[in-house]
Amino acid sequence: MQPVHKRPRPEFRNIHVTDLMSYRLPLAGIVSILHRVSGASMFVLLPLVLWAFDASLSSSQGWSAVASAFSAWPMKIVALGLFWALAHHLCAGLRHVLMEVCHAVAKDQGRRWAAVSLVASLLLTAAFGFQLFTGV
Repeated sequence: MQPVHKRPRPEFRNIHVTDLMSYRLPLAGIVSILHRVSGASMFVLLPLVLWAFDASLSSSQGWSAVASAFSAWPMKIVALGLFWALAHHLCAGLRHVLMEVCHAVAKDQGRRWAAVSLVASLLLTAAFGFQLFTGV
């Protein structure tokens, strides 16, 4: 009788911060991390949004101040980043809700919904950026 050669079992371990560049994260994992990043960035930029909302509704001088602040290109970049965070957080949140409702827990379905949510958020951001920078 010949001896049975068993393959060594894979070793699963926690990923260290230094391993992040060499680790190949699946698309669903990337969308999940970006969902957290977008939520955190919306939280960090909330004071700016509240200031702009309060100032623009308080008076016509406040509206002019907000309009002049957001006419500069650095603020347009911030507004574009904030819009991406909102669009991505919305699309990824809808992805999670759809996966809960449809009971989509298969790997290929998760990958497909992750791709759809990522592409949708990037297309929405591109459309907003085109309107923001061209004024069309």
